[in-house]
Amino acid sequence: MAYGTVQADVIGTSVANTSLGAGNASIMKNRIINGAMVIDQRNAGASVTIPATAVTYTLDRWFAYSAQASKFSVQQNAGSVTPPVGFTNYLGVTSLSAYSVGANEQFILRQSIEGYNTADLGWGTANAKTITISFQVYSSLTGNFGGVLRNAADNRSYPFLYAVSSANTWTSVSITVAGDTTGTWVTNNGAGLKVQFGLGCGSSVSGTAGSWSANAYESATGATSVVGTNGATFYITGVQLEVGSSATGFEYRQYGQELALCQRYYEKITNAVGYASSATTIQVGLSFNTQKRAIPTMSASGGLQFTDGIANYTTTGTGPTYFGNVQGGSINIGGFTGMTAQRPCVMDATYNSTNSFITASAEL
Repeated sequence: MAYGTVQADVIGTSVANTSLGAGNASIMKNRIINGAMVIDQRNAGASVTIPATAVTYTLDRWFAYSAQASKFSVQQNAGSVTPPVGFTNYLGVTSLSAYSVGANEQFILRQSIEGYNTADLGWGTANAKTITISFQVYSSLTGNFGGVLRNAADNRSYPFLYAVSSANTWTSVSITVAGDTTGTWVTNNGAGLKVQFGLGCGSSVSGTAGSWSANAYESATGATSVVGTNGATFYITGVQLEVGSSATGFEYRQYGQELALCQRYYEKITNAVGYASSATTIQVGLSFNTQKRAIPTMSASGGLQFTDGIANYTTTGTGPTYFGNVQGGSINIGGFTGMTAQRPCVMDATYNSTNSFITASAEL
């Protein structure tokens, strides 16, 4: 019996000389998590005023940094404008003063993409792939706005500019970037690629748009400063980073899938079961909904309340202490009084305010 050669079908894409499997697949096309700004575990839609010189996570996976305190706030659907077609949420920035940015200061919004999710880009090699960033933006200001792509070591950066020509109008933006063939790019569970939007960055931390540089730039030279105008707004949604030289349609994911992707980095826990290991301490067993990127940092907020079915107990402690790994473990929460040792107890949203919960954070 003779056997012929079998030719596999090839599914083309909008990018010349590429096919599915070459980096433009329909699964994990978008390397940004929560690009549609749907998940907000921490704040549930509440406004957050950004403090000085501290990484402050707002909507899931997005953090803000401010060189000075209280110069801008971030809120899901701030200003309650109608989102662009196909979206129900956006991340809204509002300037809280008219601040003149210093030469070395930065006010930014960033998502760091895990190296496992960017390893196939081949950056730092001769086979570095071209990527395209696309998003929808709405601002009370017009002009050129800036951003940057950067590596984990902060010694390779690509500043970019994009134009907003009409105020208070959703504008579609697409930026294509040839992959960096030099530098070191993390391919493990560290920060593989930092995607950053400038809200006001000084001259010393801004670079010429459109080329790779061995610098830690925060934005592009000539970019509009959002924090420079009191009450200015900057809204963004539909953020996508994909392989290829042109933007394709936004990759929508099911809500549960997007939530699970976010929970790899941050999970809010409002229900737990444990027992009183002493009159002042409760030990709680945890199994995370999603395996964490790394062993998480645990925290407790809002005066956690537990009940043993006889009485309610509220902690005044700052714990907890965590004993576990990326999948779960146990935590000791102190600061209680009058508990009966070895008696089972429950933390339940029923017994707590909306501000009382345990968190596990493995953010980049």
